[in-house]
Amino acid sequence: MNDADGTAVAIIGSGNIGTDLMIKVLRHSKHLRMGAMAGIDPSSDGLRRAARMGVPTTHEGVRGLTEMPGFDEIGIVFDATSAKAHLANQRILEPFGKRLIDLTPAAIGPFVVPAVNLDDHLAAPNVNMVTCGGQATIPIVAAVSQVVPVAYAEIVASISSRSAGPGTRANIDEFTETTSHAIEQVGGAARGKAVIILNPAEPPLIMRDTVFCLADLGGDDRAAEIEESVVKMVADVAAYVPGYRLKQQVLVSPIPDDMPVETLLIPGASRPTHQVSVFLEVEGAAHYLPAYAGNLDIMTAAALRVAERIAAHGGERL
Repeated sequence: MNDADGTAVAIIGSGNIGTDLMIKVLRHSKHLRMGAMAGIDPSSDGLRRAARMGVPTTHEGVRGLTEMPGFDEIGIVFDATSAKAHLANQRILEPFGKRLIDLTPAAIGPFVVPAVNLDDHLAAPNVNMVTCGGQATIPIVAAVSQVVPVAYAEIVASISSRSAGPGTRANIDEFTETTSHAIEQVGGAARGKAVIILNPAEPPLIMRDTVFCLADLGGDDRAAEIEESVVKMVADVAAYVPGYRLKQQVLVSPIPDDMPVETLLIPGASRPTHQVSVFLEVEGAAHYLPAYAGNLDIMTAAALRVAERIAAHGGERL
């Protein structure tokens, strides 16, 4: 239940992600309370639902949010719009000193994946939640890189096309670029690549993610150590995304001598010795979105985790 004296938060964007996030705050947050929901479509289900649940609303976007009674009490603003919209929203909100949690791939602030680097950015004024694929796979890359150097990491996120709304589709280019950078900066890979697949299968499929790491085991048999690190990381993510799980045992296999992996590496890098393959599934909690939309659920769950920790930390800014 919400703490009546908790940090007031606002959500910009009344689509699927914003609405699911609102419900998570209302039902499950310990340190947050809903202060406002802002959208641009007065007939959106998100704004109508917010009003029914007693949340103040505006259909005049971020400008309308800044003019709402009680805006001064808002401590944290979630942006669940699009990468391009966040650039404008950030400029408007910056003078007000609000903490921003960006659920778009705009990447203005530092990349944050709660299970990996949240403690490093608790005081940042604007944190970026990377992408759904990033939230699902970067912890795995980080788990491998904690054991052995990762020369190259490639992630493939497969989601139901039904769970990819207009915002997701508009951000496809930003998805690949932002996720690739975060694989390197947060995951610890020397080079990263991201691929997203919108699967039109009916009935809709649950989000699936595949992680391939090319790593140097240095002649040692460290497969068990790598698997242990991955399994622990999966448990850390599942603590705030209960539907996050391994689909099968972690695979660590030698790279054949005739496999041309050099084109994947940064110039001058030594040839890795092994490939680590990890297969994941992310089932949503179905608070508002269908259970197959794990790609959206992991974003809202991760953003809620960040906001909870910021609020518990006292909300100090740099």
